[in-house]
Amino acid sequence: MRRPPSSLAPQPRQLVPPLLAWFAVHARDLPWRRTRDPYAIWVSEIMLQQTQVKTVIPFWERWLRELPTIAAAAKARPEQLHKLWEGLGYYTRVRNLQRAAQQIVQGGKQPLVGGSADYRFPEKFEEVLALPGIGRYTAGAICSIAFNQPTPILDGNVIRVLTRIFGLAENPKEKAANAKLWQLAEELVTHAQVLDTQMKDSALRAAAPLLEENSCSHLNQSLMELGALICTPRNAQCPLCPVKKWCVAHGENRVAELPNLGARTATTARRYVAFVVERAGRFLVRQRPAGGVNAQLWEFPNAEAGADAAVAAIFRTELGGTATDCQPLLTVKHSITRYRITLEVFRVATKKISAGGGVWQTPAQLQTLAFTSAHRKIVRALVEHSPA
Repeated sequence: MRRPPSSLAPQPRQLVPPLLAWFAVHARDLPWRRTRDPYAIWVSEIMLQQTQVKTVIPFWERWLRELPTIAAAAKARPEQLHKLWEGLGYYTRVRNLQRAAQQIVQGGKQPLVGGSADYRFPEKFEEVLALPGIGRYTAGAICSIAFNQPTPILDGNVIRVLTRIFGLAENPKEKAANAKLWQLAEELVTHAQVLDTQMKDSALRAAAPLLEENSCSHLNQSLMELGALICTPRNAQCPLCPVKKWCVAHGENRVAELPNLGARTATTARRYVAFVVERAGRFLVRQRPAGGVNAQLWEFPNAEAGADAAVAAIFRTELGGTATDCQPLLTVKHSITRYRITLEVFRVATKKISAGGGVWQTPAQLQTLAFTSAHRKIVRALVEHSPA
């Protein structure tokens, strides 16, 4: 007979030391872990939202080379921001990041740091949370990692780890379950703060040489790292887990059942058709309007179309001309939330048409513009097939 989770649930004080010891040995060497600069950590946290670590690393390194300070991010041109972010997607993140940088600079309360001509990032959780584009998780991550404050975090990895360790069967998206998870996360990082104080005791340090100060920072990172490396969505590596003997899901053979995220939303197929129109070695592209999806990014003329819609008819509606020859160039398939998108790209010969608000650009000029991820693949295809 299955025992209720409460009869097996561990105490936070039991989990913190083994998590910290495991992190001290197994933490990945990520570039943003080599700094305590809150600006650099903030940029990493924004980039890591809905994006894999291996994808983020080169973007983060390039960003810090070109915009090394809050002041630099605040005054950067929109074109530069979008080009630096090109390929990461969810571009609202970068626009909010700049708004937050401008708010810090314009606030006038943050003193300049030494001779670096940069502004001091706020240290209080409430002030960090008030910045554009920063929610409870991101504020907690910044405050704990950069300033070693006992602020809890709760992202997808941490939710998975905590629901399994504590055997929480409720859907973590529901209000009561989510509040319980935040409570557990807070208890863990609060105990880490207590341990940080105790580490001043030389006897304890001698008994636990792998533990070190900054326990709040390392505890939160250990939970994220455990979810990324060991307590994965599928095929969790339970034998390697430092807290497996306290884990309710492991003890009850329910790892595959948790977290209980409910039924998946059904996917929807969508078809788009894009046109590559050339004139004297230049190609027609358009910039998306401000305020909408993918605002201010560039793309080739395109339209959403029904499964049976004729390409020539779509071209006539979209560009007001007649396509005399449509040759398939490539097909791009990608997903955005629940949508499975197919983008069919055609190279078109046509009689003279109006740019219709677009501009004609050479392949070299195209590479300087920030495109959506799907349309960036069109640029790459054109560059590869262009004369040297």
